[in-house]
Amino acid sequence: MGKVIAVCISEKKGTQKKEVEEVRLVEDWGIKQDAHAGKWHRQVSLLSFEKIEAFREKGAEVDFGAFGENMIIAGYDLRKIPVGATFQIGEARLVLTQIGKECHSHCEIYKKMGDCIMPREGVFTVVEKGGIVRPGDEVKMTLPAADRPFTAAVVTLSDKGFAGEREDKSGPLVAAMLKEAGYEVAETLLLPDGRSGLERQLIRLADQRQISVIFTTGGTGFSERDVTPEATLAVCDRMAPGIADAIRMHSLSITDRAMFGRAVSGIRKKTLIVNLPGSPKAVKESLEYVLPALGHGLGILRGTENECGNC
Repeated sequence: MGKVIAVCISEKKGTQKKEVEEVRLVEDWGIKQDAHAGKWHRQVSLLSFEKIEAFREKGAEVDFGAFGENMIIAGYDLRKIPVGATFQIGEARLVLTQIGKECHSHCEIYKKMGDCIMPREGVFTVVEKGGIVRPGDEVKMTLPAADRPFTAAVVTLSDKGFAGEREDKSGPLVAAMLKEAGYEVAETLLLPDGRSGLERQLIRLADQRQISVIFTTGGTGFSERDVTPEATLAVCDRMAPGIADAIRMHSLSITDRAMFGRAVSGIRKKTLIVNLPGSPKAVKESLEYVLPALGHGLGILRGTENECGNC
């Protein structure tokens, strides 16, 4: 069991959160009257009390809420809890959706201390069930179920699509096919071609959101701006060439132009990354071919299935 030490809100974005006596959690929204509530995956932020105390021991004078956290929780090392875990606090229930966050600009705490714990120690949740939360409430954490659906993210790479000059049809098609196959599509993104933006998002989705599988679409051809494979190679710990090879072989049975595809597939931590072609037709053909077998590989990667000795 953990315990709520403090609860904090800020009514305007960009202002420090202040400690309050209680908060009301609203299902699929966040904390009532908190500026960061909304229909997204970072509705309520949590920070470990023990991490704040360790930071204070370095000489920092910080109040609860100074790091932008909504709830200070004692008894859990929150960063080590996997995405998908739940926190039961009275009637309220939170689901963990992200570990840490990107720090776009250094806060006053960082400027003063040379460090800030929220980007690496803070976690984010969505409200699965609402209720009142007060300091002193017990917190019960439950790990994710072994048979939970796989999560997925879809990233479309297209300069024209990002500029609004062309409708992205491939990304929505990938998302629709994944949902139909039982995947939980956590995010869909539309980015311009190029390496840096894609690398940053692949790292965030794998490390912070712990997505099961990321599908990219576009940027795998011969054009100078087609660098999706290079970005994928840069962030992967291990490669999984069989998936990209299988897609290419299947596509070659349909059109000889598949020989010009440079797509790759690989693994970052426990996240599989698969490059798909850019056209809706090729996307549909590729996914129809790989999806039936993909769950087994994702299960092995997640640790819920064993290697198949009869393959």
